[in-house]
Amino acid sequence: MISVEHIHPILVHFPIVFFLTLAVFDLVSIARRSDVTGRSVVGGISAGLAVLSGLSAVAAFYFGGVALEVAESHGFHSQTAEIHEGLGEATAAVLFVWALVRGFFWWRRVSLTGAASMAVPAVEIAGAALVVLTAYFGGTLVYDLGVNVARAAGAG
Repeated sequence: MISVEHIHPILVHFPIVFFLTLAVFDLVSIARRSDVTGRSVVGGISAGLAVLSGLSAVAAFYFGGVALEVAESHGFHSQTAEIHEGLGEATAAVLFVWALVRGFFWWRRVSLTGAASMAVPAVEIAGAALVVLTAYFGGTLVYDLGVNVARAAGAG
């Protein structure tokens, strides 16, 4: 059976992939003059990716808190973990709010055109940078500090 502290590293890949895919998808779609906020096929895919990224980010953040509690109960403390936790909270909040906005646009059939449509990939590129920064600190925790993996590796 999988340990509860290992659920976060599994889940965290979903919002990373969904949101980075969303940013690239919307950038390419807008460059091709497709409507990413309307009720078209492209708009549906875009809104779906936004909602999936927001929901999976909240789940990853929740289980990240659980993983940190387990690590701290075993004596782990690090400024890197605090930075990652703060970035994770911000990332989950941003992705969730963006999911709400995009879901609302899709539901209400809001279609952004012209210069306003460029705000969508601009927000998503900024969000992607936040996702990558958060992931960097998460990778540092695992690969440099061995949080929640060193004990498991020694147990085998």
